[in-house]
Amino acid sequence: MLWSGLFRRLGGYGRVVVQRRGKGRYSAPAVRTPSLQQLARAADRFNLDLSQAELQEFQNYMKGTLESYQRVDQLVEPLPTVKWPRTPGWRPEPKENPHNAWYWRTEITGAPSGKLQGKTVAIKDNVAVAGVPMMDGSRVLEGYIPEYDATIVTRILDAGGIIKGKSVCEDLCMSGNSFTSATGPVLNAHDNTRSSSGSSSGSATLLALKEVDLAIGGDQGGSIRLPAAWSGVVGHKPTHGLVPYTGCVSMDITIDHVGPMARTVADTALMLEVLAGYDDGLDPRQSPNLTVPEYTSQLTGDLSGIRVGLLKEGFGQETSEADVDDMVREAAHKLTSAGATVEEVSVPLHYPDGTHIFNAVAIQGTMQTMMKGNGVGVGWKGFYPTSMVDAFTRGYNSRGNDMSAALKHVALLGEFLDENYGNRYYAKGQNLVRTLTKAYNEALDTHDVLIMPTIPFKPLKLPDEDASISEICHQALGSKEISLIHNTCPSNVTGHPGLSINAGFSQPGLPVGMMIVGRHFDDATVLKVAHAFEKIRDS
Repeated sequence: MLWSGLFRRLGGYGRVVVQRRGKGRYSAPAVRTPSLQQLARAADRFNLDLSQAELQEFQNYMKGTLESYQRVDQLVEPLPTVKWPRTPGWRPEPKENPHNAWYWRTEITGAPSGKLQGKTVAIKDNVAVAGVPMMDGSRVLEGYIPEYDATIVTRILDAGGIIKGKSVCEDLCMSGNSFTSATGPVLNAHDNTRSSSGSSSGSATLLALKEVDLAIGGDQGGSIRLPAAWSGVVGHKPTHGLVPYTGCVSMDITIDHVGPMARTVADTALMLEVLAGYDDGLDPRQSPNLTVPEYTSQLTGDLSGIRVGLLKEGFGQETSEADVDDMVREAAHKLTSAGATVEEVSVPLHYPDGTHIFNAVAIQGTMQTMMKGNGVGVGWKGFYPTSMVDAFTRGYNSRGNDMSAALKHVALLGEFLDENYGNRYYAKGQNLVRTLTKAYNEALDTHDVLIMPTIPFKPLKLPDEDASISEICHQALGSKEISLIHNTCPSNVTGHPGLSINAGFSQPGLPVGMMIVGRHFDDATVLKVAHAFEKIRDS
């Protein structure tokens, strides 16, 4: 009587499943039977007029269906193998982390030999490292420790890399600026009053400070290339699906990219050789027919026959600064000394419609996948990290108010669109992606790469602590007046590879990024052009 009375007072948590073995063994239900009140709320959501008697019938029938959930809960799911030993590490003190670029420090040593032997690596904190805390820049995931390694982590360790820790990223990666992380702003390595951009803010800063040799970045709207530009390092967003995303927090599987960052193009290419390749069906973004060339062998410095297109719409935007445009044009024309031809090419859909199409996909896609879908979403085959799903579920329920203003904007707008328009604009946006992709492909039929500024203006000052919601959203997500992503986000929806390299420094000593975009799965040419420029720049 005591237990049955308690369950009634707890609001109909459902029956306790009793397994009779000898004297009896009790097993709590994995999924409780919904109460009639909960079923009534679900009925209202779908505009169903159901009587109490009908709801009772559905409730009774569901008890049998829920036995499947009980059994699934008891079965052991397969997890990626954790091959290399490690300790949890430590949260660094401010004195050893003055730019706030490290979230967590550790030391994980992999194979004694390999392509990355002895090279130190920072892992962006939206990438799982087993046994090491993973916050993804957000209070929502604070305290979560994954029990699996992301595929790229295993590949780095198999290649002899040494993981030195987790780099700070923006709050659930939803910012092109570097001040939304729950652990505080990441400071620009060249001017600590300014942003290092985002969301791979920590990775770029650690590279610029020479604290690591290599870093992992993630890119859903420019988040590898943007901080690479404002930190003066190299960041490569690979062709969509070239590098497996398995074990990383997803925002929308059609725009998710993860890739290498380094101080040199050669190290970036070397790291891509290690990261790229098929992941045995664990990542739906990939094709089993992937081939990975030896990118480093193609870094010859010779661009004979290479046709470079200066993308007209990538320059002269409303927020463009003349010195940035001029520096990138000048840098691109220097490629002629390596044998390339350089001329202007136009893709009218690039700006501003490329950003509008991206927004239609990214806002509701992120809402459905990362927020309602707890970082994984539904509808694809591969590895689903269920422990992360649980962590997101708990975090959204308990720490939602602690999300950044940028995330709250996405939550509010995404929910409004869902309730009032369904997925209409997400669907139309995805359809228009085909048109945008065709436009870039036509330009890339006549040119091997397209070049433009990564960000059309120099690093911004970090906002004050009392910045308004409007100011935070303007700087984190962009607006007509301030938009970091106009040139980067279109290739997230089209999947073309893109790389940012430092074109030089403009007054007052701030780095300017040049972006090189190439054909699908022709990352080799993108890297080749970047390497040739690097040689010219540094000669």
